[in-house]
Amino acid sequence: MPLSKQPPGSILTRRLAGAAAVLLLSGTAPLAIGTPAGATAPTPTCSNDPSARLSTVPSPESVLGFPLGLGQERVVTNDEVRTYLNAVDGASDRVITGVMSTSVLGQPLPYAVVSSERHVQQGTLRRIADDVRDLRDPRRTTAQKAARTAADQPAIVWVTANVHGGEKSGTDAALKTLYELAAGLSCAVQQRNDNLVTVIVPTQNPDGRDANRRQNEYGFDMNRDWFARTQQETDGKIELMRQYPPQVFIDAHEMGGRQYFFPPNADPIHHEIASEAVDWINRIGEANKAGFGYNGACGGAVTTECYFNYSTYDLFFMGYGDTVPAAGFGAAGMTFEKGSSSAVADRVQQQFHTQWSTLGWAATHKHEVLTGYYKIWTDALAEGRAGTLEPNEVVQPTNTVQFPVPDVKIRSYFLLPDRQLADVRQLVERLRGMDVEVYEVTKPTRVPTARIFGGRTATDVTVPQGAYWIPMDQPQKHWIQAIMGEDPYVPFPYFYDVSSWSNPLLMGVNALYTGDDVRPQAQLVRRVSGGKTSAAGAKGSYAYPLDSAAAAELTFRLLGEGVPLVRDLDTGVVGFPAKSLTPEIDEVARTLGVTLAPRAAAADGTPVDLPDVGLFQGTGISTTSGSHGEARYVLGKRWGLDLTPVTTADINNNAPAFTERTVLVVPDGSNSTGGLTAAGQANLRNWIAQGHTYLGLRNEGTRMARAAGLTSTVEKQKPSGYQVIGSHLRVDVNQDSPVALGRPAEDFEFNNGDPILSPSSTGTNVLSYPSGDTFWANGYTVRGDALKGSVALVEEPTGTGRAVLFAFNPLFRAYNENGLHLVANALLYPNAGGQSARTLAPQRTTGVEPARAAAAAAPAPENLGGEWRPITIEVAAGDLDRTRQVVAGFTDTARVSEADSSAYLVIPNPEGLQSDEHPFLGDLVRALRDAQIPLRSVVA
Repeated sequence: MPLSKQPPGSILTRRLAGAAAVLLLSGTAPLAIGTPAGATAPTPTCSNDPSARLSTVPSPESVLGFPLGLGQERVVTNDEVRTYLNAVDGASDRVITGVMSTSVLGQPLPYAVVSSERHVQQGTLRRIADDVRDLRDPRRTTAQKAARTAADQPAIVWVTANVHGGEKSGTDAALKTLYELAAGLSCAVQQRNDNLVTVIVPTQNPDGRDANRRQNEYGFDMNRDWFARTQQETDGKIELMRQYPPQVFIDAHEMGGRQYFFPPNADPIHHEIASEAVDWINRIGEANKAGFGYNGACGGAVTTECYFNYSTYDLFFMGYGDTVPAAGFGAAGMTFEKGSSSAVADRVQQQFHTQWSTLGWAATHKHEVLTGYYKIWTDALAEGRAGTLEPNEVVQPTNTVQFPVPDVKIRSYFLLPDRQLADVRQLVERLRGMDVEVYEVTKPTRVPTARIFGGRTATDVTVPQGAYWIPMDQPQKHWIQAIMGEDPYVPFPYFYDVSSWSNPLLMGVNALYTGDDVRPQAQLVRRVSGGKTSAAGAKGSYAYPLDSAAAAELTFRLLGEGVPLVRDLDTGVVGFPAKSLTPEIDEVARTLGVTLAPRAAAADGTPVDLPDVGLFQGTGISTTSGSHGEARYVLGKRWGLDLTPVTTADINNNAPAFTERTVLVVPDGSNSTGGLTAAGQANLRNWIAQGHTYLGLRNEGTRMARAAGLTSTVEKQKPSGYQVIGSHLRVDVNQDSPVALGRPAEDFEFNNGDPILSPSSTGTNVLSYPSGDTFWANGYTVRGDALKGSVALVEEPTGTGRAVLFAFNPLFRAYNENGLHLVANALLYPNAGGQSARTLAPQRTTGVEPARAAAAAAPAPENLGGEWRPITIEVAAGDLDRTRQVVAGFTDTARVSEADSSAYLVIPNPEGLQSDEHPFLGDLVRALRDAQIPLRSVVA
């Protein structure tokens, strides 16, 4: 977005004439206007009085009417954030502001850039950013030029807050930091402004802030959205980071309790995060410790009881506001967490303290940081050229590396174009959006030895023309491996989130990697698109394969525009009349990466109907987060479907809100029956029998169907010690089902501790986990063999309709593209005889088949009920008694089991709380460590 002070004659230009007078009045020599970057400017005197400030820059209290975090038990609103940024922007020559994006509800996400007056002049700031970006690519600059940049230019530091809407104090602290930098006349302020350009983003989630809710308006935790960038708030932020790449990045949060967390982090740390960044993170932690407790922290006492390190918050999953700045931008990416039980004054003051201390450290070590920053990218190039992966390391003093990175070389990744080409292209664009160079292969290339995604090897593989080549010999080598790698190679089994996020596996696309030094003939991709269409003639048609999530999105958009579509149920190809093609539709297809192929003949196949979707919001389902929000986003926002809320009462009473729908989507939740009465269950069966589709997701979606007699699958007990921590597993695909249309015979699905379902005897087992040698899992799994022969997706017929039951969550965070494609197939399920479900003769089916009745009556596993992912603590069997004593101080709900030499304490998590919002998990883990109980693993 354009900055507020760019055009000639702007407020910046008008104010420059008065700047010298203001500085003279304050006892400070004026700065030279227009001093080139890197040149020596007159050094103004600075005050030893930390309270000395420019009177022309308004304080927060003078604008807002109350002091930030000083006795006022309130925090600023979004309107007040914007008001204050505008006020400082209009008064300070050190500040420029802009808007990086808007929220789902249309609120602007403002930011401020603050530095010395000479740095923020028009053109100078751009040159600083250009020079720092050049450090990220040593091919564009020389070592001598890099040394000059480190000596002459400031480093870039980001201060962000409030990515979780209810965690508010970081915003107020960021405004206080802005005021000090914009108005201060002390030597500490001058050092920071001379040596740093500070980008301040007071709130990353204004909609969530207004609602006092962790998630954004679509229910997304945006501190899990960084690599996928599904949410517009995230996407705008990363684009601004590409403009001003950080060397230090603060992400300010709140947590339970009263303490403060700042790094050093808990293990694990992702191996591709550069050692320089980890070193800076740890040293900034030491700077924060020095004097922590000043002015209100824990009652003013300087004590380690005020804060903790090496616990709870790791640096592993590539969706966080610390890991992505670290791996993708080479920054010291840091999560700061303040206990929300403290008073507002303490929260704001401590958040300000860590922000101010971090800026002080960065300013003091600016030259070292910029020098090291250049080295990060120089080393990445050398490693990529050699095919070397970074080793695994741990930082906690009591830990050791349990799982080293294997001795494997990776010099290239290839994305193959044989299927799901639109999703392949979307992945290419995701990579390019993080400055990764991707090439399109123009001539078939032989690869002597290759690894095929899914744990297989191959020799003499021919990569075809049209494939996409991602060489590791480029500056973004760390990022490529971090999101493309088949396995993230966790060094230590503590999991704050998922353990696998390999993008090719999430998308289910064909991909391979090799350590061979291959250099195919290829051209750099400037923009990926589906290619320009050519006229098919008035009687002709256009066609495309509906084999990808991107093609599904195009299909729903076309249906929403009233375009008549047909689909070949053998090939999955969709066609529509050539006369329906408009420039707008052509551009949408190009943007989504879908190629529209012209055909001389008219389109032929089974008509595709636009589904009328009801979204269940019954007992146990949260409508503001998780699975329900993902459905609203994917089906509503991206696919453009009108989603009608359907409640438990609507089904129990056979109300029109339910009966008039053609599809019912039941998101994940914590109720086994959805609250349906016996009459409601009969209503549901009868509705399905009339040609409608029930689409059930994960726990509540499958359990509600079972209770209603819609499936013969039985949920199996998970064995002691069973752990599948957000991992990818191979599945066999029954391609006879329309739900699997366009999927390969072998696919991959994401399992996050999902229920284990026995095969159905009354329906079609669409996705099954292999029972033999082809069973494969990556990420972190323990006793995963329990999944062998179980099913991940079942299609159960009732009358002329069906229930489609996903054991997993196919909409998980909206980045599980092959799951999205399966959902699209279920929504577009062909009607019997091509008839609309609304015109079919009603078929009542109050009875339940014996196998389904037996499944409904089967004893539930002992952990049934709301266990999205319970907390599991593994210790040595000999430490069980001591562990139980510690755990008993926090909860009496833990279940205990033993397997092999380990004991497992499983704590229910009925609300599906994540680690950083759980009321006692962090304190429990610290208490166990304080008791010197070695933790073999912690999963939450």
